[in-house]
Amino acid sequence: MLEKEQIDRLPSTYGVYLFKKRNQVLYVGKSVNIKARVRSHLENAKLDTKEGLIVGQTTEIESIVCQSEFEALILESQLIKRYLPKYNIIWKDNKNFLYIKVTIREEFPKVLLCRKEDDGTSLYFGPFSSTKIVETLVRDIRQIIPFCTQKKLTKNPCFYSKIGLCQPCPNFINSCRDKTSRLVLKRNYRNNIRKIIKTLKGDINSLTKSLTNQLKVLIKKELFEEAIKVRNKIFRLEKLTHLRFFNDDLGLTNQNKAIKSLSELIGGYFPQLLKISRIEGYDISNLGEKGVTGSMVVFQNGIFNKAEYRKFKIRNIKADSDFTRMEEVLKRRFKQNWSRPDLIVIDGGRPQLRKIEKNMRKINIKIPLIGIAKNPDRLVIGIDGWPTVRPPKNNFGFNLIRLIRDESHRFARKYHLFLREKDFLV
Repeated sequence: MLEKEQIDRLPSTYGVYLFKKRNQVLYVGKSVNIKARVRSHLENAKLDTKEGLIVGQTTEIESIVCQSEFEALILESQLIKRYLPKYNIIWKDNKNFLYIKVTIREEFPKVLLCRKEDDGTSLYFGPFSSTKIVETLVRDIRQIIPFCTQKKLTKNPCFYSKIGLCQPCPNFINSCRDKTSRLVLKRNYRNNIRKIIKTLKGDINSLTKSLTNQLKVLIKKELFEEAIKVRNKIFRLEKLTHLRFFNDDLGLTNQNKAIKSLSELIGGYFPQLLKISRIEGYDISNLGEKGVTGSMVVFQNGIFNKAEYRKFKIRNIKADSDFTRMEEVLKRRFKQNWSRPDLIVIDGGRPQLRKIEKNMRKINIKIPLIGIAKNPDRLVIGIDGWPTVRPPKNNFGFNLIRLIRDESHRFARKYHLFLREKDFLV
């Protein structure tokens, strides 16, 4: 039987968790917040038969912290393949998992998707439970490391070689008359496949290092057009590691319950807050001084309303702090005729809130404002005295605010990376 202390010791970060009955692994899962996700399993177990079977048999929960959702995705697939957990298989309702297949025995190995391991000669990665996830993964890797998917080679370069997704193209290599050139191109292609294999094993660092070294050499030789191509691959790789591969509710199995809990948590501080149907979360993404961005995400009627998300490129080049950048974002936002929020959430503590509240008074905006400070996560209420609230980590309302904070950070970061791709070499 699970003990409360076991769950309390789990980390609140990216990673993989294993439900175990002594030495037997029953289920493997991934999450952006391991502790909150495990708590949601416990809540679901009260209503769902399958969840109840897992929780009822579990005597121990093991967790492995990861640096990103990409790393957690790869690790989850590796652990499922290693342990073949009973309840991961049941979850698929007897459907076959999806694998990434690398035909390593061929002269020019291909990277393909397949439903099961069937030839005994290829290298397989997986299993992956979502077709959308694995298709996104392969598509993004191909943007960074080109490879061939053509089962039968021809005499002419394929269409994908013209758009940089199959380079060097095996069709072109075979048609090359110069033996030395053909060997060099073949070696380059197989080297690409080795990089893909490393990436699918979760080794992003070696690829990042390789691309960074290439970039330095090309800049030194003043081969700027080639350098730009490599730089773009580095940005795409960074995007890959920050891509949101899976949605996680941080324990919010019932969104209405989360809203009710939030009302109870902060309602006493804001008598005018009679309903919470629209919450807006804001964040600033800033790596260096270029391409600084702001984000606005919207949680409306129990879901994230992505059609209402807004992104801001900071215009004030003299803005030297995230305080002034956030002021610009809010000022521009409230000049627009958009639906007004019932509550505003800012990533930050008392200093940020003081500055923002003062600025909102200047533009005559009277909307309840709260901040979420870090280490440990806690709420700061935007009223006189700036009271701090430290709810239990299993509080649904608190977890909703944390989820909004994380989503605003992800969205700002995504736009920031997009703008970095457009910049020229520094």
